[in-house]
Amino acid sequence: MGNSLFRFLCGKFSESTPIDEPQSFGPHGDTGVSALARDIFHFEITSQVPEALSQSVVSSKKAQANWYRKLLVAWREAKPPPTTPEEASRLVIRTLKRHQKADVEGLLAYYGLPLRNTLPEIPAAQPSKPEGAKDELQTLPVDAKAVADGDTITVYVDTADPRESAKVPRGVHEAAIDRARARAVKDYKKADALQKVITDAGYRVIAGPNNEEIVARKYRIRLRGIDAPESSMPFGKEAKEELVKLVQGKRLKVYVFGDDLYGRCVGDIYCNGVFVQEQMLKRGLAWHYVGYDQRPELARWENDARAARVGLWASSHPEKPWEWRKARRNGA
Repeated sequence: MGNSLFRFLCGKFSESTPIDEPQSFGPHGDTGVSALARDIFHFEITSQVPEALSQSVVSSKKAQANWYRKLLVAWREAKPPPTTPEEASRLVIRTLKRHQKADVEGLLAYYGLPLRNTLPEIPAAQPSKPEGAKDELQTLPVDAKAVADGDTITVYVDTADPRESAKVPRGVHEAAIDRARARAVKDYKKADALQKVITDAGYRVIAGPNNEEIVARKYRIRLRGIDAPESSMPFGKEAKEELVKLVQGKRLKVYVFGDDLYGRCVGDIYCNGVFVQEQMLKRGLAWHYVGYDQRPELARWENDARAARVGLWASSHPEKPWEWRKARRNGA
């Protein structure tokens, strides 16, 4: 079966490993924040703790289950969930502060997390996201087919990402585990039915960079602050092609500021530190959507492209996309 079980849900199994046995994501698998997150949410589904954990702690399996129950609540209540080893260590230490020191330190060591005496002092608080941003997404590599036009793109986020893991519905957890079990015994009809459950919930099982299966959440992103020509408008094709060049095969950072009327996330997209909206405006392949975004830098980048007569600004009177759409709605 290889890596057919999802890294987020069930770790890595070999063909000789019974699928119902509790799995270890600690020293025998990967370590750190994602390993701890997977074990916590695996516990929620199975009520099982990692088999090898007892080698690192002194308390019983019953006590260990109590730890994971507390950690599950703390992880879900954390806003945002831990994303670094230091943050995960502090959550464990804070949640299990009344438990034996040997158990807490053993649990941290099991996941390769820093011990209390090695944690650095917490620096002065700094904003983790731009002002007004409600969420941050770190995407999987983008496929060219995911680009709908010059200002809309579909992305997928690995549910192993600690920022995403706490959002996954229990039903998706269960469907993913049951699907893996069905595939293990070659019950593909059942696996396909469970795949539909996962897809209908807004998730998808996709192949990772090493051909492992990844449970990922689907997001449709509307690029904030710009409006590109529609596909059937002049320069619509060029705008889409340019966006494909900017994002294809790359992991993106998306700051989400809200949703639009069509259920898309409205966000700023960065690719290897490059602000995608800036590039689209500077290349004359999008308008500053001033009715929804008054950032002066967007206006400046559009004006620079106008002055240079690049892209759609090569035309003396290019039609505004929002006016084009309004005319079509009115039957023009």
